[in-house]
Amino acid sequence: MAKNAFIKLVPSSAKQDVSIEDVKELFYYYKDITGKTGDQLDWQFENSAFPYEIKEKEEGKGKWFYLHSNHDRYYAILIGVDKETVREENGEEREQTYIQITLPEQSTFGDKGKANEFCKFLAKKLQGELHLFNERIMYFYPRK
Repeated sequence: MAKNAFIKLVPSSAKQDVSIEDVKELFYYYKDITGKTGDQLDWQFENSAFPYEIKEKEEGKGKWFYLHSNHDRYYAILIGVDKETVREENGEEREQTYIQITLPEQSTFGDKGKANEFCKFLAKKLQGELHLFNERIMYFYPRK
């Protein structure tokens, strides 16, 4: 069965809304900074830090994309953006954007490790609330 993690953009987050293109840009940024780390170390760190290709199917345009790998330790990770309605403690409802990271059944332990790493990176950048695959929650936004 597929496993999911969520990054929820709460009112204290850096952004209240994010598009699939914004998420792709964050992955390109991640790939760029890990490549620079590899240059400093004089090692091909980029291939180890981001062993995936970003791919998008026609039916997922604007909603989701996936990371696919040809390495033996990795398979795929799916990433999507959507909105949900949340009821506040005072009874008011608001719409909240979230990023869903899905590990398909064929995913490897390497995929799960990389997905956790990517989740933390995205949650830190967006100052979101991260719901991990093991159902624990990490808060990366300023709390009152």
